[in-house]
Amino acid sequence: MRSNPAWRWRVQCVVAALAALLALPVAAQVARLDDSASPRAEVQADFGHATPVDGHTVRVPFGRVEYRLATMPYIGKRARIYYVVPPQIPGLTTPGGLTVQWRASGRFAPGQAQPGMRVPVWTGVVQGPWLQESLDLDLLIDLRMLRLPGNAPLSFESYFEIEVLP
Repeated sequence: MRSNPAWRWRVQCVVAALAALLALPVAAQVARLDDSASPRAEVQADFGHATPVDGHTVRVPFGRVEYRLATMPYIGKRARIYYVVPPQIPGLTTPGGLTVQWRASGRFAPGQAQPGMRVPVWTGVVQGPWLQESLDLDLLIDLRMLRLPGNAPLSFESYFEIEVLP
């Protein structure tokens, strides 16, 4: 029996496709961490304490914000935790109008982010059911890009995501 060249070509294509799929890295498992046990997750800007940075930008300090992150499902797993600023913030006309800066008092790395960004703050093996951290938060706000209706506050809820690593 003679082999069919078209059939052989199809089998070779299927084998090549399977090999390519197996060579791809496994997609990381990413989830939002539950921070509902935190004393205060949502922050509101108090412009009464704002200090000018330049002709258009002010720094608004928030002070220390305590976070208590539920990590029970990840105990014993190697993971990376990200600080996430939501992409849409009411009253902000463009993401470039806001920068969140933080300094950590524990294991998290300091950093900064703008709306829509996720920044790694910790990598390691999760040791317990809770990860507690305090961040000293400041907002840098370009007032040209802020359109708050009436006396509405500038308010948003940042959050944390966890990525399980191989």
